[in-house]
Amino acid sequence: MKYLLDSNTFIEAKNRYYRMKVCPGYWLWIRKKHTSEIVASVKLVGTELTDGKDELSSWAKKYPDLFVPVDDLPTQKNYAKVVAHANSLQGMKVGALEDFLAKADPWLIAKAMTLGAVVVTHESFDLKSKRKITIPNVCNHFGVEWMNTFDMLDALKARFSLSKKAA
Repeated sequence: MKYLLDSNTFIEAKNRYYRMKVCPGYWLWIRKKHTSEIVASVKLVGTELTDGKDELSSWAKKYPDLFVPVDDLPTQKNYAKVVAHANSLQGMKVGALEDFLAKADPWLIAKAMTLGAVVVTHESFDLKSKRKITIPNVCNHFGVEWMNTFDMLDALKARFSLSKKAA
């Protein structure tokens, strides 16, 4: 995989700019890029998405292979490095470490480290952040590339066009 997607990229797309009924081409594109081994996410993101009771949850349940496992030894070792780094951060808000570790985020970063993949997230880089441990901050520490959905779509030259029926 070249790109690993964070939960927020799926959720924001579903809630805002690529609603499933408005832009089904986006969701088909995600599946096609996964089939081509270009786009994926980790199982814990899949769990976060399927825990809901909406159309995104139903969609994620239909495509479980989109969410790759993290139980391989290299990912486990990288996860330990991510946890150690997060634990070493000074001056974070009480509970920030626990919040970070309770989500898929450290596993997403660890898998990206293992695969040499780009993490796709809508979180922002902010070294001054003390209330939240962010994916971009941790990615930068480990030299893992990260970007948002729109930069990924540009990089992969995605194009969504109206069908003759929709026009």
